[in-house]
Amino acid sequence: MSSTQSSTRGVSGTDRKRPGLRKKERRNLRAALLFISPWLVGAVVFTLWPIFYSGYLSFTDYDVINDPEFIGLDNYRRLMEDPKVRSALWNTTFYTVILVPLQILFSLALAMLLNEAGRAAGFFRTAFYLPNMTPPVAVGIMLLLLFNGNNGLINEVLGFFGVNGPNWTTDQDWVKPALIMMSLWSVGSTVIILLAALRNVPAEMYDQAKVDGANFWHRTTRITVPMVSGTIFFLVVVNTIAGFQTFTEAYTAFFGTDYANEGALFYAIYLFQQAFEFLQMGYASALAWLLFVIIMAITAVQFVVSKRLVYYEGEQK
Repeated sequence: MSSTQSSTRGVSGTDRKRPGLRKKERRNLRAALLFISPWLVGAVVFTLWPIFYSGYLSFTDYDVINDPEFIGLDNYRRLMEDPKVRSALWNTTFYTVILVPLQILFSLALAMLLNEAGRAAGFFRTAFYLPNMTPPVAVGIMLLLLFNGNNGLINEVLGFFGVNGPNWTTDQDWVKPALIMMSLWSVGSTVIILLAALRNVPAEMYDQAKVDGANFWHRTTRITVPMVSGTIFFLVVVNTIAGFQTFTEAYTAFFGTDYANEGALFYAIYLFQQAFEFLQMGYASALAWLLFVIIMAITAVQFVVSKRLVYYEGEQK
């Protein structure tokens, strides 16, 4: 009888505490929702709603002035037959496939140098990041000045060594290489991220490798790259997405004036032209959703491949 009474008192005591705990939890939940409400409102109004509305517009004929007219899958049939879509996709894919590996290799090399720079690392870290502060429009204009086929600085330097430089800005075969080289100028953010990853690699691993007789190449391929592979994977995904969305520099250099070079017609530029120059917002929405599907598919493949190539500290192999 006594044990029954004590257990009853224990249960009743717990029950008496629960309303207070629940009230505190509700109060904390309301406070949390209040603090994140600006972000929630912004995400719904400026992100989720435009995404879903563009999906609806992709099935309509909409010129911004008149009301949208539902036309079914006509926009998607049109983009499958549009030769400029294929050309823009090719230009964008070529640019991204070449640029992203070069960005990673160049940034990793600079980050490894900075990792050995000692006290001077702070200065060089700032110097490497400064190009990222340059407005993309200025970068596009600078591209025309540096890569001008007649009197550009790049061809002047090549001419000093007896090399006849190409017409970077007028020859369609050389436009994308010029844009790739200009994009390598602003790898500062990638360098900083890789440098932070390198600082987390245990120094004891390098010391042990040196004792075992490993040279620089072996230390780099067997220690450095595997230990920062998670960061490299992140940068590959982010830079690939950014590459497929390249717009400002190429548009400023080749489409901001009456002169247009089809070799620099990237997918985002063609999408912009359809939406804001020709006011074919329905067709532009279909183009945007095609780009979304392509980026999602590429990212999914990257995640699948990463399971075999990326090492995370603490994993059981």
